[in-house]
Amino acid sequence: MSNGSSITQFLLLAFSDTQELQLLHFWLFLGIYLAALLGNGLIIITIACDQHLHTPMYFFLLNLSLVDLGSITTTLPKSMANSLWYTRAISYAGCATQLFLFVFLASAEYCLLTIMAYDRYVAICKPLHYWTLLGSRACVHMAGAAWASGFLNALLHTANTFSLPLCQGNVLDQFFCEIPQILKLSCSGAYLKEVWVIMVSILAGSGCFVFIVVSYVQIFRAVLRIPSEQGRHKAFSTCLPHLAVVSLFVSTLMFAYLKPPSISSPTLDLVIAILYSVVPPAVNPLIYSMRNEELKDAMWTLMT
Repeated sequence: MSNGSSITQFLLLAFSDTQELQLLHFWLFLGIYLAALLGNGLIIITIACDQHLHTPMYFFLLNLSLVDLGSITTTLPKSMANSLWYTRAISYAGCATQLFLFVFLASAEYCLLTIMAYDRYVAICKPLHYWTLLGSRACVHMAGAAWASGFLNALLHTANTFSLPLCQGNVLDQFFCEIPQILKLSCSGAYLKEVWVIMVSILAGSGCFVFIVVSYVQIFRAVLRIPSEQGRHKAFSTCLPHLAVVSLFVSTLMFAYLKPPSISSPTLDLVIAILYSVVPPAVNPLIYSMRNEELKDAMWTLMT
């Protein structure tokens, strides 16, 4: 195949050659998908309906739940449909759309996690200036910047990736369309064009990561100076869920895109992809509600 225009569809990774295991994969992914819909949907409805939760922290959490819903909806339904109908095909336009949406939402999530670290830093280290630095207009602007940054990043990567000539067939060793798998299909040397764009994104992401680390160093120093044990516990209860989400998302994403080719394998790539694309949207609601009594009380009030 001389270029991407001659490809009308891609073939995604099949979890098994037997129909019984394909159905098992369908039911497993369906359970995870429904759990993610329920958890994130409940957080969105609770925050939207409870006036006490109309604060910057919960505003950003609502945005994060929206991103998680979109992210898992981008990848799982197509994979489940392929398993149910015992096929592997995804159209060229469908693959480009899936890649765009996934990069868009993953980038927006990373930006939101960075903003949420700043929110916790201001709340704990500069509490007297909290409402000055994080007024409603500032929050809307920061959330808008996160969504816009994700959109521009996804547009750049999608246009660049699908402009590459593809000479290695149309079989992707992944259950959804992602950049590394499409680069494997590109002609010799052509992938370097996208690699440079990925490196720029990694540098920008590294800046966000350093910002998060520095913010939490300052946060933990401030928390340890709080005299009362109850005050320290309350501060940690608002920070640890966010730190757990950041650690899970960033570590798996970095390993997926920065691991050396020598240790790459279809099975390892599949496991890592599930860890950064499926697990976070499903477990984020659980992580954020476990130690947050205010959110749990609001959910219970809403349900009863």
